[in-house]
Amino acid sequence: MKTKEFVKKITRTLIGAFAIGILTHPLLAEPDYGDHSSSTLTTKAWNAMAQQQYDDALAYIAKCEELYGAEAKKMQASLTNYAPNDPKEETTKLWALNDVGTCMFIKGEVLLKKGDKKGALEAFNKLVKEYKYAQCWDPKGWFWKPAEAAKQKIVELQFENE
Repeated sequence: MKTKEFVKKITRTLIGAFAIGILTHPLLAEPDYGDHSSSTLTTKAWNAMAQQQYDDALAYIAKCEELYGAEAKKMQASLTNYAPNDPKEETTKLWALNDVGTCMFIKGEVLLKKGDKKGALEAFNKLVKEYKYAQCWDPKGWFWKPAEAAKQKIVELQFENE
């Protein structure tokens, strides 16, 4: 009788430990979103992609779009062309548009690296249609246009499918 109780206790303890281990395992843990700012999420997405942590990159991108997508679309709707890059502050005023648009570009790149050409094409098309005037600051000292780069990727992907 005591042996059965002992076995039950051990079994419950092992099941509990296993459950805790699964729930706290790094692969299942939510990524660290930092301060949840659009710039932090975009930077984390770039870094995760560079480190081939594609699922984390996609999580940062999804969070950025969830939190800032509506604001980015409002900013996009207010434009008829790209914001001037000089002074730099004119372009950086469009922070949500720039970060969400950049994240869409990163998403397309991540999906390409994962072999999901259809998903990548969807991400690049979404960037061109919804965040067309987004700009991304390059640490080398200039802005580049993610939608313009996405258009090139779309052409390449369509050419591959012919």
